[in-house]
Amino acid sequence: MVRAVDSVDLHVDAGETLAIVGESGSGKSVTALSILQLIGDNGSIERGEIRFDGTNLLGLDGDAIRDVRGDRIAMIFQEPMSSLNPVLTIGKQVAEPIWLHRKKSWSDALEQAGELLARVAIPDADKRLGDFPHHFSGGMRQRVMIAMALACEPRLIIADEPTTALDVTVQAQILSLLKELTREANSALILITHDLGVVARYADRVAVMYGGRIVESASALDLYKRPKHPYTRGLMASIPGLDGEAGKRLQSIVGQPPDLANLPPGCAFAPRCEFARNVCRGAPPPLELVEEAHLMACYGDE
Repeated sequence: MVRAVDSVDLHVDAGETLAIVGESGSGKSVTALSILQLIGDNGSIERGEIRFDGTNLLGLDGDAIRDVRGDRIAMIFQEPMSSLNPVLTIGKQVAEPIWLHRKKSWSDALEQAGELLARVAIPDADKRLGDFPHHFSGGMRQRVMIAMALACEPRLIIADEPTTALDVTVQAQILSLLKELTREANSALILITHDLGVVARYADRVAVMYGGRIVESASALDLYKRPKHPYTRGLMASIPGLDGEAGKRLQSIVGQPPDLANLPPGCAFAPRCEFARNVCRGAPPPLELVEEAHLMACYGDE
């Protein structure tokens, strides 16, 4: 059995952007998918709660959770071309959640879809309602996904690596747009990413994941100024600086990410950590408050 995520404890407030950071396989996407019960048939949530506006989402049946998806909680996926239906027009796909959740007439839903496309800066939005996904560039498809996410004015938006396949300039445009629109709506945003530059520019708070667990959590400013966990410090040290010397090797974290099917006992980072001691190889360290609003899971201070 693979325990992809274990003992994850997070919260996000209205109007706040929480970034979840970590290497591939750290559990970021599984955490996001769990919120809306989108884990595949080969997975399950064994225990815990996911509370949203006072309701435990894990206690909802299929119909009840479908009423939440796309309405009060929306999700933007990594690759818009595989998330959009290639045989349906963009207008139909953006209008559908409005028609389904807001019970509006189809003509009113289509009209609002055009307004949403204009809001995400798609030129000639009304004329593009009849176009199909392949008529749009990657950046424009991601704008469509944002329009779909905003369609029912959700209280929470989850964006899972929303700019992975886009060039740097388009990435900045998409993320700035997403941040601006969620701020206007006072929606909470969970941003899943491995890009620390994105975190520095757009996040209010950051949770760092490793081996399926949260190892550090703090405000974005505090995390960049005073990273505490050895893994977080390693990530920060690996960022190339603008004043770096030509030909100088970049710093890296020794070793390989853990195999979730065969995690080491104790702290999953211990095999790669230069500060690891015997206690680190016993039980996983708990996530504890080390400074005001700054949590860390490490035995290093003991």
